[in-house]
Amino acid sequence: MKIDFSKDNGLVPVVIQDNRTLQVLMLGYMNEEAFEKTKKEGIVTFFSRSKNRLWTKGEESGNFLTVKSIDIDCDQDTILIKAVPKNVVCHTGSFSCFGEKSTKGFLYELEEKISQRIDTKAEDSYTYSLYQRGINKMAQKVGEEAVELVIEAKDSNDDLFKNEAADLLYHFLILLKAKGFSMEEIEEILKSRNK
Repeated sequence: MKIDFSKDNGLVPVVIQDNRTLQVLMLGYMNEEAFEKTKKEGIVTFFSRSKNRLWTKGEESGNFLTVKSIDIDCDQDTILIKAVPKNVVCHTGSFSCFGEKSTKGFLYELEEKISQRIDTKAEDSYTYSLYQRGINKMAQKVGEEAVELVIEAKDSNDDLFKNEAADLLYHFLILLKAKGFSMEEIEEILKSRNK
């Protein structure tokens, strides 16, 4: 991973993307020292052009960006970091410097919440209570929701249809977790079928 820091006074642009939803969160700049610190600590550190020093995102607010992956563009002068934000990213209080949280990609966030509720044995959670009832009950719920979706598809109430589709996806994610699979694995199969 060799980056060309020789351009633009030793700085390269860094695009930060939410690892779960792929929403662009912010743009910053790194010099070589900030890049090495980011790699070593796993927390995004920029070079602040206004402060003329290294600046770890979240050093004052606590809203750190935990690094999940680092990629370099084809010209080796731009960095893409996929990260998990601790909270909102923008200093204005917005989720992203480019606006509020997008609904695209939310299924990954939901998958993570489902997994967390099951892993922490959240007693007050419907998700965990269904999980505790076993694989047969979870599979049955997916079947019930699929039938309800088919029934609503034959009618003309769009709101009921969309709500049943949401119920089916939610229960499907619980079943995936119970079987030890992830949505990403299912996406890989769909992608491999794409001709």
